[in-house]
Amino acid sequence: MQPPCCALQPPESRCGCTTSRVAAPSYVELGSCSPVRIQLMHSRRPFRFLGSVIVAVAATLCAPRSRAQVPPRPAQATPAGRDGERAPDYPVRPPAPPEQVAHGQQVFQSNCGFCHGSDGRGGEAGPNLVRDEVVLRDHNGELITPIVQNGIPAQGMPKFGLSGAEITDIAAWLHNQPLSDRGAPSTLDILVGDAKHGEAYFNGAGRCTQCHSATGDLTGIGSRYEPKTIQNLIVSGGGGRGRRRSAGAAPPVKPPPTTVTVTLPSGRRVQGELDHLSAFVVALRDSAGTYHSFARHDSIPKVVVTNPLQWHMDMLPKWRDADIHDLTAYLVTLK
Repeated sequence: MQPPCCALQPPESRCGCTTSRVAAPSYVELGSCSPVRIQLMHSRRPFRFLGSVIVAVAATLCAPRSRAQVPPRPAQATPAGRDGERAPDYPVRPPAPPEQVAHGQQVFQSNCGFCHGSDGRGGEAGPNLVRDEVVLRDHNGELITPIVQNGIPAQGMPKFGLSGAEITDIAAWLHNQPLSDRGAPSTLDILVGDAKHGEAYFNGAGRCTQCHSATGDLTGIGSRYEPKTIQNLIVSGGGGRGRRRSAGAAPPVKPPPTTVTVTLPSGRRVQGELDHLSAFVVALRDSAGTYHSFARHDSIPKVVVTNPLQWHMDMLPKWRDADIHDLTAYLVTLK
């Protein structure tokens, strides 16, 4: 008969599997790495083979899993938008009919191109709309319509009386513009007006001479600025936001500041550049650089604000497309 598993070992290292009088345990717990208990039968027979099985099972359960055994997580697919640039949360729109896109371009250039550029990519008075967040999230004009019809007075944008259908066509044209061409200069020829008609409008119905002079502040404007910049200046008066100025280009026109006149109950008048105006406080800085602040209550003190660009802002919804192009053609001739 084969001797027990420890019979050939020295007495001090024997496990006593056959000679020990200690009762056999009811179970064996396989360490802390795996809370597994194996139930054993109470028996006085040798545990030679059972011990081997327990050791083998414990080694298997406690061995750490290698990186190769852990299946990698599948990569989450990110749907690419147009030109691979749009985020997946932007709507996917079906192509608009060509006639709708063409009409939207016409309406946009007649009403919005003066500030935002004929290509919709920004001008001196307005930002790039092709990559504007509202336009990107818009589906069919539902986000653009309230902005156009209500305006943004705080940013100098007036409201326009365009119909919902016209704004939907504008949205279709904006959505049709490629995003990859951002920042590319427009190659459209905007010198399509009549310079003689523009001169007559400048000196007459346009009332431009109330603030400007062809031989004064506008001397040489045709040689200092590109036609597109001049057209944007007509609309904004130089108070808008535009693209980054390229190297060698003329510096942007700095509009005159907004001024305010405060008349106190005593009759004293204080004038200067407007610093702050609210329903409760009016603050200004006079010509000597002294700061003045006055509390307001109803109509006291009397406050009169003069914004040199207000006329340009008021004329936005009134100007005709032909007036703007004629004025541009005339101002370009002032070399």
